[in-house]
Order: sequence, then structure tokens, then C-alpha cells
Amino acid sequence: MAAAEFRQLGDYLGSQILGQGALIEGLLIALLCEGHVLIEGAPGLAKTRAVKALAGAVEGRFARIQFTPDLLPADLTGSEVFHPQDASFVFQPGPLFNHLVLADEINRAPAKVQSALLEAMAEHQITVGKKSWRLPPLFMVAATQNPIEQEGTYPLPEAQLDRFLLKLLVEYPSPAMELAILQLNARGEQLTPPPVTLSQADLLAARSAVQAVQMQGRLEHYLVQLVCATRPDSGLCPELAPLIAVGASPRASIGLARAARAKAWLAGRDFVLPEDIQQLAPAILRHRLIPSYQALADNQDNDILIARLLDAIPCP
Repeated sequence: MAAAEFRQLGDYLGSQILGQGALIEGLLIALLCEGHVLIEGAPGLAKTRAVKALAGAVEGRFARIQFTPDLLPADLTGSEVFHPQDASFVFQPGPLFNHLVLADEINRAPAKVQSALLEAMAEHQITVGKKSWRLPPLFMVAATQNPIEQEGTYPLPEAQLDRFLLKLLVEYPSPAMELAILQLNARGEQLTPPPVTLSQADLLAARSAVQAVQMQGRLEHYLVQLVCATRPDSGLCPELAPLIAVGASPRASIGLARAARAKAWLAGRDFVLPEDIQQLAPAILRHRLIPSYQALADNQDNDILIARLLDAIPCP
């Protein structure tokens, strides 16, 4: 599938989810990079609708899991079911065996359930008992969470956050865009059929094309400098060292490079620009940094720290 046809898919998603261009681009980039995405925003901002619209335009099975405090790991992975007829156990696959999985309100489930996703997201396989099952080549987890509710929620552990390629923040629309949303709702809230359906063969071909996008050595050096500068002992950004307790791992460098290539490919280019790296750095890094007590006392969140980081590291 050519990049132009992929952009047509993006235009369709933009017609169904108004005013959320960054969210749509992030979903497409995650799909191209074999990555997973964490979407954070207040209720009613079309987080679930965006994922369902994408699932309707991609060939494959879709499953939505509503995370609740009483959920069990087996509700995600599946379990062995006893058949009394022949006294045997038969594995019954869970919803994680689909191609696109929506983990709705993922922070409402306890850590034991959240951790059931770790192996699937990192290794594309699920182990139950003594046996492992491979997941399909097309496997993507899109998780949503509500940042304003704290009661009855369980923060995601850092190890799981690191498995998400992107963390996207969904903001409120402008008044003009909200009026357009109101008019769209008045015409009917159901999603319209997509003009193009992305087959798995087309997606695999697009992923290969993304990997062929060129990144100059100086940009690779710049990218690594950005990620390494988040580590307090690197010495690359002394002014930020007291504000960051834990920095990003090499997984962030790999993810940022892949995402920058995907962004360039979607723009119709076969080479990466510095702007691709800079624009994606917040989504790649914001969930991989742990601010220090000093940063929290100064009301400097991760996005502010990343903005200061981009200003401090010279761009080639």
C-alpha cells in the first residue's frame, strides 16, 4: 500500500474523530511500527471511538476489554477448560488473541491483570501453564486511561509503560470544532464505512517501506543525545539532572527512530527530518521519565522537562 493510500485512511479517521489529528497520526504510526499506544484523556473525548474506527478499517479481528477491579489475568489470556467427556483440558484463547485489542480504562485493573499484557506486548506470545502460543503478526494494543480519577484506579507500573511505543494526550476540542462534533452527532453517531480497507498484506508491505526510510548519521546521533540526556548521570544536560530521577532506556531510542521513519513515510518522504524527531519526542518520552521530588515541587511535569530538553540539545 502506498503512503498516499495510507494517508487516505488517515483522512477517513479524521472525518470520524474531529479535532484529534495528533491522536490519529499516533495510531497510524503505532500501526506502522508494530507498536502499542497508551491514550490518556478525560471521558468523552473519542478515545474509544478512534480505536474502533481504526479497527473497522483494518483487516483482522478486534476485541474490546473493559478493565475493572475484579478482572482476572485469565480473562485476557484465556485458560484451560476441563472437558468431562474425555477428562481432558483444552485451551480456550482469550481476547488477547485478536489482531487489534482495545484495553479500555486499563488503570482500573490491578497490577496482576495489567502484567498479563506484558509478555503479549513485548514478545508477541502468551504463556499459560507450561505452554506458549504465538500471537498473529498483526497485534496491537491500544489502551486508554482517565487521568482525572484516582479512586479505584491502579497506576501502571514503569515496566509496562515502557512497552508502549507512544503515550498520546487527548485534549478538549476548540469551540468551533465542538460545534462540528455536535452537528456530526446530530446526523448520526454511527461510524461510516471506510473508503479503503487495509489488508494485512498491505500493512506488512507498508512496514517494510517504513524500515527503508533513510536517517542520516547526524540525526541518529542527535536522537541518541536526546534520549541519553534524560539520564541524570549522562552529563549531557546538567540543568535537568536534578529534575529527573530515572531517564529513558535504549527502548526509547529504538522507538523514536522507528516512529520518526513512519512519520516521514506518511508525509511522502524517504528520509527523516529533525522535525520528525522533535515532534515525536514528547509522545515517546513522556511515559518513560520519572521526575524527581524537586521537579514535582516546582510543578514541572514530564512534558515541560521534555520541552526544556529539546531546547538544550543542539539540533543538527
